[in-house]
Amino acid sequence: MCFLQSLQKIASIFNLIKFSHTLFSFPFAVMSAFLAAGGVPGIKQLLLILAALVTARSAAMSFNRLVDTNYDIQNPRTDYRVKLQNKIGRMNLWLFTILCITLFVTFTWLLNKLSFYMSPLAIIIVFGYSYTKRFSHLSHFVLGLALALSPIGAWIGIQGTLAITPLLLAFAVVLWTAGFDIIYACQDIEHDKKLGLYSIPKKLGIKWALILSGILHFFMVLVLLILTRYADLGAIYAIGVCIIAGLLFYEHSLVKPKDLSRVNIAFFTINGIISLGLMGVTLIDIFSM
Repeated sequence: MCFLQSLQKIASIFNLIKFSHTLFSFPFAVMSAFLAAGGVPGIKQLLLILAALVTARSAAMSFNRLVDTNYDIQNPRTDYRVKLQNKIGRMNLWLFTILCITLFVTFTWLLNKLSFYMSPLAIIIVFGYSYTKRFSHLSHFVLGLALALSPIGAWIGIQGTLAITPLLLAFAVVLWTAGFDIIYACQDIEHDKKLGLYSIPKKLGIKWALILSGILHFFMVLVLLILTRYADLGAIYAIGVCIIAGLLFYEHSLVKPKDLSRVNIAFFTINGIISLGLMGVTLIDIFSM
């Protein structure tokens, strides 16, 4: 019975932190690792990089749920998070967060010195995001920065240094994430106004927020095309980026200022396809050379 209860709590934690959304960041880590290695990276390095990514994200999400409890309970879209917390136990969730951070630092230490030295900065960024919406409309970009750590960290994990390629890829991730998070935040505009939280939809209104989101995604595509030169990628990658541009256009066509009913399709389905698709065309391009 105790074993079954433990499994149920673990399942509840994974549900609470939306473990499946790791899909948004791990493809960029894989892309960066293969680009850094100029082919297939060492299996040990790759596994350590992915383990570091998963534990950092899990810690960040569980921390977010803990510190946002008073806000989540007042939002019909997120009040289920508090119910899950009560089922798991706040102390258990804190222990999970601490365990994930400990594992993350350990994995970076096993990779190389620079990864280890950069780990405290990564923790500050991914934890700090949870507080930015309390005082800044730019929290969407901080979330983007948090996800952008995945290609930077992967490159450092392989090479032990930084270069222009992972920085460009990280910039693309910031633009992409901020763009889709702005779309997602349109759902919470009334909630943000009521509780005094900050967001771009609250600042600009839904219409202009969606326009800004589209502009960010346009520049994301430009950055990905610029990456073609610096990462020595070819036609397969470039064609893939053009297809992604089409998917982004479709994503924006799903959401209208007066109709947010398809936000979840735009946010989850399309962006999942984009991240996996970009990884796929990148790897195919690398191996076709």
